[in-house]
Amino acid sequence: MTAPIIAQHDVAFFDLDGVIYLGPIAVPGAVQGIADVRAAGARVMYVTNNAARSAEAVARHLTELGFTAGPDDLITSAQVAVGVLAEQLPAGSLLLIAGTNNLSRLAEAAGFRTTDSADDEPDAVLQGYSPTIDWRVLDEASIAVQRGATWYGTNDDLNRPTDRGLVPGLGAQLNVVGSTVRQQPIVFGKPHAPMLDFAVRHTHAQRPIFVGDRIDTDIMGGNRAGMPTLLVFTGAHGKRDLLEAGPGDRPTFIGADLRALLEPGRVATGEGDVRSCGAATVRLHDGSVVVEGPLDTEAAQLDALWALATLVWHTGADATGALALLDRLR
Repeated sequence: MTAPIIAQHDVAFFDLDGVIYLGPIAVPGAVQGIADVRAAGARVMYVTNNAARSAEAVARHLTELGFTAGPDDLITSAQVAVGVLAEQLPAGSLLLIAGTNNLSRLAEAAGFRTTDSADDEPDAVLQGYSPTIDWRVLDEASIAVQRGATWYGTNDDLNRPTDRGLVPGLGAQLNVVGSTVRQQPIVFGKPHAPMLDFAVRHTHAQRPIFVGDRIDTDIMGGNRAGMPTLLVFTGAHGKRDLLEAGPGDRPTFIGADLRALLEPGRVATGEGDVRSCGAATVRLHDGSVVVEGPLDTEAAQLDALWALATLVWHTGADATGALALLDRLR
């Protein structure tokens, strides 16, 4: 029997929102799945773009949900952003913080002064996600950047998954400031290099894998860092997003949830206009995509989806009809 995916890796990096939990609830199967990944001998590290809460607060939330986690098991984009800025900016630089108290506390602990007013002539603006951001803070950030402050963002996720659906993320808040200036912020979180570079150094990972629910942050970030990636369908992105992924944005593996790490990875075979995976075969016939094989289980549909994805990536075929058959997948 082919070895499970996790057998090839010493560290598994996990995104949080949409992979481990959805707001106040754990993703079904995630608690036991994480325990089984650890039992397989891999280190578990949570890597999140969400800068709103401290590592300590997130660890408490994970513990309440049934996970075993401490602050040392977490890397946040706020930590990475402040760490990089501490290396790049002079000690005592003044930062206008447009985010939560967590971001302000981290900046002050690193030796920065902080403000919420553009009239204090800050050296830089640092934005981080805040679910209760005051519009006046965004005004001050906009004015400060117009006056010459360097503009930074902890991450640029446009939205974030919750138990109730998608809600705007920091990317939306960055766009508010961006509507007033003719530049883009310098960003630290996934898919940008600082986040996963920090994660690899922090864990001394030799054979890491990244597990995420977003192609534009998690999968792209892992790919750019040169590590295999697993896309799970418990959060932001689904089957159509997979098919639309560009050459540098495609995952190494797909799975219903993070427990796919404990199974062999799906492999698609074939060439030309035919691809197969498991018992599923997908072929391009007279301009239409035909799906053959059983589709009565989620696992069977994931096999068909992986075959379909590799066919679409090779041929550019319209898979709308075929996707509709995969009704157990979001």
